[in-house]
Amino acid sequence: MSATVEAQPQPSAPVQAAYSYCEAVTGQQARNFAYGIRLLPTGKRQAMSALYAFSRRVDDIGDGTLVPEVKRERLEATRALLDRIRTGEVDEDDTDPVAVALADSARRFPIPLDGLDELIDGVLMDVHGAAFETWDDLKVYCRCVAGAIGRLSLGVFGTQPGARGADRAPEYADTLGLALQLTNILRDVREDAGNGRTYLPADDLAKFGCGDGFHGDTPPAGSDFEGLVHFEVRRARALFAEGYRLLPMLDRRSGACVAAMAGIYRRLLDRIERDPGAVLRGRVSLPGREKAYVAVRGLSGLDTRHIARRAVRGRA
Repeated sequence: MSATVEAQPQPSAPVQAAYSYCEAVTGQQARNFAYGIRLLPTGKRQAMSALYAFSRRVDDIGDGTLVPEVKRERLEATRALLDRIRTGEVDEDDTDPVAVALADSARRFPIPLDGLDELIDGVLMDVHGAAFETWDDLKVYCRCVAGAIGRLSLGVFGTQPGARGADRAPEYADTLGLALQLTNILRDVREDAGNGRTYLPADDLAKFGCGDGFHGDTPPAGSDFEGLVHFEVRRARALFAEGYRLLPMLDRRSGACVAAMAGIYRRLLDRIERDPGAVLRGRVSLPGREKAYVAVRGLSGLDTRHIARRAVRGRA
């Protein structure tokens, strides 16, 4: 798999305007991913912004205040738009800038657009109020809403010619998406509970005495909440270790992008591990200067080389 844009013609003015819109959406709303995307060359950065803007639209429908039936209608309408993009019906004269940008990206890169169908399926699971009894159940959801994004991104990044084990790159990209999503779930435990949602597997909650859910800024009485968090952190770290095997297969700037995005989430995971109760008191986040530092390290290759060495040794 390869993905290059250098030999391709520059986008027309309408397509360039569509990309500018998507980049603005990404810069304003992608609190963590924007730091990695900025490290990419222009063509890949634009394509990733188009993917983000479309994905953001899907997520916003699922997270919004509309009644479930209207959410389902909006999501299926978005799927119909994706079908138009997939069949080449969207051109530069379309009035939807996200559709224009994504259609152009799909012509320039081997993006597996079916991954966006999986994202829509995952958000529909949210709309239907799906519950997750086991980790295997939760993995299905995570693969839809995050693993698919990893595989879509790989369509833009491509792998280096002759990269060892490149046939497993989609698997590693998928697994890295799972690691990021599980980190998100840990970070948002209190917020999700306030919205009537619990994503952690019911089996795990019961094992640590947290089956009654999270309704305040302190752990449930008699529970081993710290044990639960540390258990899920270990699971996330194992996923990161497997997913980081992708890095040696990528070119320098694509690897820097992935290292920066994943590095920010690894630091979030570190904070959660040090103070599990913080996720019940508010949203755990990194200051902008720390995210920028992680991005600079990614571009310099320091984190990329370090993570890649540890991944190969199985110690990431």
